[in-house]
Amino acid sequence: MELSKVAYGDVKDLHFDIAILPWGATEPHNLHLPYLTDAILAHEVSADAAKLAEERYGVRAMVLPALPLGAQNPGQRELPFCIHYSHQTQFAVLRDIVHSLNHQGIKRLLIVNGHGGNTFKPFIRDLAVELPDFLIAVSEWFAVLPAKEYFDNPGDHADELETSVMMHYHPELVDLSRAGEGKANPWPAESLRKKVAWVPRNWLKTTADTGIGDPSASTAEKGASYAADCAAAYALLLKELVDLDV
Repeated sequence: MELSKVAYGDVKDLHFDIAILPWGATEPHNLHLPYLTDAILAHEVSADAAKLAEERYGVRAMVLPALPLGAQNPGQRELPFCIHYSHQTQFAVLRDIVHSLNHQGIKRLLIVNGHGGNTFKPFIRDLAVELPDFLIAVSEWFAVLPAKEYFDNPGDHADELETSVMMHYHPELVDLSRAGEGKANPWPAESLRKKVAWVPRNWLKTTADTGIGDPSASTAEKGASYAADCAAAYALLLKELVDLDV
């Protein structure tokens, strides 16, 4: 079930095994995808997963409203309407959600992350100390399955993967004719290219259209295949999280 669609009358007499929290960002996605792409896609995959979990495993999950609270790189904050949320803000929001669920007797939460700039592990560790019987799992939906098995040229941001999945769920939000090439400038430092270390990329120096990865080969059919398999993987995960003894 989706909290954005149900009323209290629909849920007051039901027991829910787990909650799902889709988490995205507010940022440009090349020239052809909406700013809330990360939140929209995380929510849609979560909703499909919740339906499958109940149909296949009898697990009742509630999909919470998607959060567009993303941490941004240098060079992104300069772009119009790209909103940076600090880790302190993100943690405060997550903590309030977790404590609310815990107070209601819901002890399981899956965060479905749609934005690569978000980092939840430190938050989850801190909350595990506060609430040791509350289980929080986190997953990036776009990394659950090997993208190369579904797409011709997957990239990193507003690429063939994201565009195809958006074309599957919301074709009315995609105008592929406006898409930039998604060409990225690699790090000049060899060590950074080899991932010996990590530093945040300056988005204005990395890409001309905010995209990383060519979306031109995107199709709704590719997106549907990936989304379906991703939702199936999440449905099994939801069952296993509910059954897990922590």
